[in-house]
Amino acid sequence: MNPNPDPFDSTSPKTSSLRARWRWFLIAGCALVILVGIFRRSLQDDSVVARATRNPTEASGAGAASTSWRGLRLANSSGSLTTNTAEEIVAGKVNQFGRNRRELVRTIARRSNKDVPPEIEKFFDAIEAGRWEEIDVQWKALSKRSGQYEGSTHSPELDDFWPAVLDAYGVAEQAHLWPAQKLLDYGNAILDTLRPGMVYVGGTDPGRWIPELLNETSGGEQHVIVTQNAFADARYLDFMNTLYGDRMATLTQEDSQRAFQEYVTDAQKRLDHDTQFPDEPKQVRPGEDIRVTDGRVQVSGQVAVMAINEKLFQTMMDKNPDVSFAIEQSFPFKSTYDSAVPAGPIMEVRAPDGQNALTQERAAQSVDYWRTTSQQLLADSQAVDSREVSLSYAKLASSQAALLLARNYTTEAEQTFQLATQIGPGSPDAVFGYVNLLVGQNRIEDAIPVAESAIKSNPDNQGFRDLLNQLQTKKKN
Repeated sequence: MNPNPDPFDSTSPKTSSLRARWRWFLIAGCALVILVGIFRRSLQDDSVVARATRNPTEASGAGAASTSWRGLRLANSSGSLTTNTAEEIVAGKVNQFGRNRRELVRTIARRSNKDVPPEIEKFFDAIEAGRWEEIDVQWKALSKRSGQYEGSTHSPELDDFWPAVLDAYGVAEQAHLWPAQKLLDYGNAILDTLRPGMVYVGGTDPGRWIPELLNETSGGEQHVIVTQNAFADARYLDFMNTLYGDRMATLTQEDSQRAFQEYVTDAQKRLDHDTQFPDEPKQVRPGEDIRVTDGRVQVSGQVAVMAINEKLFQTMMDKNPDVSFAIEQSFPFKSTYDSAVPAGPIMEVRAPDGQNALTQERAAQSVDYWRTTSQQLLADSQAVDSREVSLSYAKLASSQAALLLARNYTTEAEQTFQLATQIGPGSPDAVFGYVNLLVGQNRIEDAIPVAESAIKSNPDNQGFRDLLNQLQTKKKN
């Protein structure tokens, strides 16, 4: 692990708003005891549903063919071949993915003897029609009743179907935000890294939903794709079992309760320490909200949710000892670093020893990968002009840099952080990660230009301004 202190923490309350939106843990400020306990149903696995979802029905329309997008050519009405544009391919894939999720919703409804709420059917109508404005309107109305976001109410009739709705919206939103060709390139870069049988764990919105979209609508192996951000939500555990229960040992409600209780017990010990020994280093982590109300410990916030998710991820790996896992991180799971290695733009966790170990040579290869990738991105006007593209790739590079730093490949980590800030000078992960490394080496003068470049990229970002002020104050002292 990085022995240096973390004076500029990008997860602190002042800077947490800088991070990419990760929909599964934008949870209201209520205690996690409520989050874990609300949903107690357990949907049993339906292998027919799982197979139907992983083997999409034959698509209709120009962009909806179930073949791979690579070199896609379709016959037009005259019988000649025509090459689809990237925009047509992505639109067709979103349509196909939406139909898959709608069929899954209807199957869940039949299995549980419930009706699909009409507003959900209306949402999927908009998805299949490809009308983004209507999709967004329908989504906002549903999300206000999801019980997931701050200020939302909880409508239990949505619970069984909510993860599938969120899946469809996440895919549609990424297709709306990204240049089509860049979306295809990004998803393909991740999927092509995965070995046969490997489970992929996505974190950020693009890191989860873009590979998921291509995975389910392209030729080749259909990988298991889950998200690290949702393990603490009982609804998602049911959904994951529905999708993949016949392919791997999924997480259970008992696993969730155990992880929650272990976290609460540990959090209480750390809170007690800080209360009893105020002059010693704090054990409660920055951004961790731990309170005692009426004699009960309550925890909430991003840090707490992701700590529980990390425990559940470890549980899932333990339940599948013969399965290989790859991860794109939204929030660092540092417990995985000891056995992790860079793999293309993402990381393999629990990598086997021997030739796959993280060595000096492999660390250098990782730097070379990002040097080549940064050159390609900076020479591509679509990538340069898209905030989504630049921040997403900078996030990937920063995650690998953090891994290299944790494994004491400091030179390679610095080079990778530097490349990440070139790709996305306004990336909080890249900026704070790079600055922390430099400050840890007492290189304040080198850190100041990084913060200045971040402000130039995003002048309205108060977190970057606070960072620069702290650096300038530290330089004077």
